[in-house]
Amino acid sequence: MNAVKTKFSIKDLENLAGVKAHTIRIWEKRYNLLEPDRTPTNIRTYTLKDLQKLLNVTFLLEHNYKISKIAQNDNKAIIKMVKQIVEQKEKPKNHQALNSFKIAMMNFDQQLFAKTFDSLSDKLQFRDIFYQVLIPLLEEIGLLWQTNTIDPSHEHFITNLIKQKILLKIEEYQIEHIPDKSKVFVLFLPENEIHDLGLLFLNYEIVSHGYKCIYLGQSIMIENLKYLNQNQPNVHFVSYFTVKPEDTSVSDYVKIFNKEMENDHIPLYIFGRKALRENIKNLPSNAQVIKSIDSFIEDL
Repeated sequence: MNAVKTKFSIKDLENLAGVKAHTIRIWEKRYNLLEPDRTPTNIRTYTLKDLQKLLNVTFLLEHNYKISKIAQNDNKAIIKMVKQIVEQKEKPKNHQALNSFKIAMMNFDQQLFAKTFDSLSDKLQFRDIFYQVLIPLLEEIGLLWQTNTIDPSHEHFITNLIKQKILLKIEEYQIEHIPDKSKVFVLFLPENEIHDLGLLFLNYEIVSHGYKCIYLGQSIMIENLKYLNQNQPNVHFVSYFTVKPEDTSVSDYVKIFNKEMENDHIPLYIFGRKALRENIKNLPSNAQVIKSIDSFIEDL
């Protein structure tokens, strides 16, 4: 299991919270919203608490609060405001299953997770379970972490149980079906990108639509993709850009990818928060930013 990161740069906060570094600096200066530590060379460093607070602030901004009003409150009051909004939200479908999964997470109870999942499987297809229950669960887990209700160990526990279910579904389909090799999809995350749940579910979707899929997973260097490009016919690369590459744009990453591959015509499909912020006019023609798994599957 990857170590939980506890120190962040202002660039990390920009990527994770979707707030420009320039804006973060203004909020610090004008409202004392965050009080980062400084290195001997005067570079800002932030803690998990700082990240949590910034995520809570962006949540409140999305619910029509003004930054000037938010900044008048201390961290406890901001957490309380977020919790009040969450409690007022309309209860989602399968509310009982969501509660069971949360109890399983809080108690590290693998049996309860399995029992709840099996109960859902009696009435829903796996894809429906993922979209209707597991995605809302993961969104709620994010809010629970922001408001100090859970810590990273809870999130790691439940995420790994969800990964197990996806892997089992992939294996079931692969055993029963011969893949279509007219397109071979290679799924990877760029170097130092470690959050692979979305990529893993995309693996399931591609496999269940009949195509051959080569899943490489986390933190893959571009040079390690060259062999597949040279030895697999009809290869299409797929990746997620959530917080990485940190020090370059997605467009620049694609240019480096094309140079390493010595080919600027290899299809490269890009998902993720950082990719969605990219100006697509800057992307090389072989790369395509995908807004959602649904839209990608429709194109398949």
